[in-house]
Amino acid sequence: MNCCSEKPIIALYSGEKLCKNHFAEYFEGKVFKTIRQFELLDKEENLGVALSGGKDSLTVLHILNKLSKENPKIKINAIAIDEGIHGYRDKTLEKAKEFCEKNKIKLNIFSYNEEFGLTLDEMLKILDVRPCSICGIFRRYLLNKKSKELNFTKLATGHNLDDESQSILMNQLKNNIEASARLGPKVGIVHDEKFVQRIKPLYLCTEKEATTYAFVNGLLDDFNECQNVAQSFRAKVGDMLNELENKLPGTKYSIVNSFLQILPLLREKFKKGSIRICAKCSEPSSNDVCNACVYIEKLRSKMIVE
Repeated sequence: MNCCSEKPIIALYSGEKLCKNHFAEYFEGKVFKTIRQFELLDKEENLGVALSGGKDSLTVLHILNKLSKENPKIKINAIAIDEGIHGYRDKTLEKAKEFCEKNKIKLNIFSYNEEFGLTLDEMLKILDVRPCSICGIFRRYLLNKKSKELNFTKLATGHNLDDESQSILMNQLKNNIEASARLGPKVGIVHDEKFVQRIKPLYLCTEKEATTYAFVNGLLDDFNECQNVAQSFRAKVGDMLNELENKLPGTKYSIVNSFLQILPLLREKFKKGSIRICAKCSEPSSNDVCNACVYIEKLRSKMIVE
């Protein structure tokens, strides 16, 4: 069923087909409802938005910037991490800079090279590891550390429903249920000042919806994907879920909605776990030394030997 006489641009899971204007209303309404439903924002925020320059992060920054204009007590700043992935991150950062300059949003950029002395490309020439594993560790480390330095009250990310359904299934397949307890629209098991609270305003929006919104609003004119993604476990799980979704529409919604029902139980079960301080960098860690420092030591050792 079409929403009106205008040409539809997307068919929803429900079967309804929406034109450009009605889709924008639907999508933004869905994001604002998610923010209200899960109490993602307080009345006053110094909000950081993790910006990669891709479709999801540009979409969430665009919508939160609209919200900030309506409510000046919610201040918006962007933070980007330059991992040093040649031919990919340099291009998406140009998009990020262009968007922030046009919308008068302060963009804070931090790089692996400046913080760790090596780009990701250089790290992967030294260590035989999965690119996404080491990259994710350093990226999360920097986002939390720099968000604290910038005094962000919260950090919004562009994670969507597809991302969450993948993470839930990945943790099940790896028998890592404690990691699932940290998922959800508001990340983490308990509030702790060592971590800046991460929130996911696109939590109930599909990747297809976020991509469509980005393109029809002129946020993106092409689609770039990191060349390392194909090697990841997440990509394999994503392909499997896409296949299931094609055969059984609504699969991803079902995974996430059923997970939300058990999330309070998971958090209650694992809330007693202690958060330590890394002996080397003083950042939060589940062990005596955080994974970022472990990898830094491995890189230094390899470089000395070679």
